[in-house]
Amino acid sequence: MFDLALIAPQAIRPLMRVEYDRMIDKGILDEDERIELLRGTLVQMTPQGSSHAHVIWMLSDRLSSMLRTRAVVRSHAPLAVSDKSAPEPDIAVVPLGDYFEAHPTTALLVIEVADSSRKKDVEVKPDIYAAAGVPEYWVVDLKKKEIQVRILSKRGKYGLRPKIIKRGKLSPKAFPDIEIDVGEFLR
Repeated sequence: MFDLALIAPQAIRPLMRVEYDRMIDKGILDEDERIELLRGTLVQMTPQGSSHAHVIWMLSDRLSSMLRTRAVVRSHAPLAVSDKSAPEPDIAVVPLGDYFEAHPTTALLVIEVADSSRKKDVEVKPDIYAAAGVPEYWVVDLKKKEIQVRILSKRGKYGLRPKIIKRGKLSPKAFPDIEIDVGEFLR
């Protein structure tokens, strides 16, 4: 990537989500290329290591079994959160519904598992998910061995400092009756 300041004051035209969707539908974008649309920019997704993939599988499996008739648990599937963003979170717990014709536009809980993607997961995605009204956002940080929990405030933003969980049980705000044992995922 080049320094955008080199072309200033020229305007950079963002890619709109409808254009991105059309590119996918027409096969312009390679199906095997792992990219997501963030703030009008195509962003490559980092390859997954074994621990990253395993934690996603474990959390998806656990949440799916606990929420089977209450919500849909999607993994690596787009959320159509704005005109300029269609992130593909590691896990999104979305309301029950038929998503055959369109991706969900928000979620009850989004979980990103961070290792090489940590900077994007911690610095870019929180604002995108908050703007979409996602009430709770977790970042499972495999390097720091912690889960950062962000709760949406009444002002529509996540707090500046996430709650840090390193051990014990964690319950999603939307489903306080279920518990996730943090120790199972932070080894």
